[in-house]
Amino acid sequence: MGVAKALLVDDRRDNLVALEAILQGLPVRAVAVESGEAALKQLLVDDFAVILLDAQMPNMDGFETASHIKRRERTRHVPIIFLTAADRDAQLALRGYSVGAVDYLTKPFDPWVLRAKVSVFVDLWTKTQQLQVQSEAVRERETQWRTLTEAVDEATALLRSPEPDGRERAAELLEKARWGS
Repeated sequence: MGVAKALLVDDRRDNLVALEAILQGLPVRAVAVESGEAALKQLLVDDFAVILLDAQMPNMDGFETASHIKRRERTRHVPIIFLTAADRDAQLALRGYSVGAVDYLTKPFDPWVLRAKVSVFVDLWTKTQQLQVQSEAVRERETQWRTLTEAVDEATALLRSPEPDGRERAAELLEKARWGS
């Protein structure tokens, strides 16, 4: 299980530097990109716990970027927090929520609030990763259990059979199943 990552998307480098500073010390690796197109490319190669997305960018704005993110099966469940310098226009916030954002913050925002929100999503991502590892371990144990059960059934049948080497074959079968070979 790797470290959680946060995708930071803003067309202004100084905003990205500020966001990286805000996230400093959290158990998350910040990956900064300067456009919606670059964000979509990054999402093809990495998994993220959260996306901090500037709403207003040239070319592909944050709303269009978010709609592309939410259309992809691989990224549709990644939480998006919109960040914008725009006035507290309720229409923009509604537009953000309608394309799948979990939150919409206007600048200037309280950095401690943003840290708290990112921390929640990082914790959820980490717990989800842990559950996936545990689930895989359970599936593996179930497969081993099925294999062992089948071997016991087959060995029982051999022991009940009139074959002269039934006991030896049953013992070999159980030994193989026990060690998973």
